[in-house]
Amino acid sequence: MSYEEIASYESVFNDIKRVLEQGRRRAIAHVNHEMLVTYWNVGRIIVEHEQENPDRAEYGAATLKRLSRELTETYGKGFSRSNLQNMRLLYLDYPICQTLSGKLSWSHYCELLSISDPDKRRFYERECIEAGWSVRELKRQISTSLYERLIQSGSTWSMQRRLSPSNDEARVVQPADIIKDPYVFEFLGIPDDAPLPESELERAHVTHIEKFLLELGQGFMFVGTQQRITLNNTHYHVDMVFYNKLLRAYVLIELKTSKLMPEAVGQINMYLNYYACEINDEFDNPPIGIILCTDKDAVTAEYALGGLQNTVFASRYVSHVPGKKQLIQQVESVLVDWGQSEGA
Repeated sequence: MSYEEIASYESVFNDIKRVLEQGRRRAIAHVNHEMLVTYWNVGRIIVEHEQENPDRAEYGAATLKRLSRELTETYGKGFSRSNLQNMRLLYLDYPICQTLSGKLSWSHYCELLSISDPDKRRFYERECIEAGWSVRELKRQISTSLYERLIQSGSTWSMQRRLSPSNDEARVVQPADIIKDPYVFEFLGIPDDAPLPESELERAHVTHIEKFLLELGQGFMFVGTQQRITLNNTHYHVDMVFYNKLLRAYVLIELKTSKLMPEAVGQINMYLNYYACEINDEFDNPPIGIILCTDKDAVTAEYALGGLQNTVFASRYVSHVPGKKQLIQQVESVLVDWGQSEGA
């Protein structure tokens, strides 16, 4: 077979492969949409019949038990009492069927329906759609308290998107809106009492780069590690470099296995100046620096980061999920303060 014949065959094969994959994706999306609509209607029927009975709670529990048994006998798996309860909740929490997203599967909605706070549920639903999270990724974000951590970090943009998702102004992203504090690196499997050297910490993040990108948030693309900068014949290396599509900016990350030190701020500020002058093109916004450290105190951070022309953040990282009770208390405080400033 000649080179031309091989190239022609590969072109035909790739065209057919592309058409088949597109068709498969459309078929899956169609089936997924029909399943959501069907389950929503099952939930509607259950709720409407419950409302016709004066003793709704007892009647509803008995009905779900009987329905589960008979539907399973007729149609097989998928009609457990918990699944029927989720169909019921789907109708109650999404009374307008058109508000269900075809980009999310029934399994996504089962996870979302376990969240009782409607604002919190709407936040995860929106992030899940926009970031294209799998069900597994959605579970991780919920279990690591992404919602609470973003609010605790003081992200006004995130709060506006969550509380007023139809507000177009909330779509304008600022660097502070993507920063979390703390970052949770539980996927590295590092015990709290056995910190890694910075080089090994960096290597661990590269090994788990997909999970690290997920923890960083939306729009991040990995550029590389140990990116060399040469000034006056002296070589420096940026630990990790990313590009954020939403911000249209390079994001430079320095990993520190100690608390925030002022010299780390000077170091990353130099890197940012270099990227702004030598790497950025005309379409890029000013680069952003993030120092990931084990701890920081407010006074040091204020004086070290204050007055910089460049945008530099210092965020803590932890190897375990932070205490949810403490996070919730901090979130409530932030929301109260935010509500008071809105009403002023």
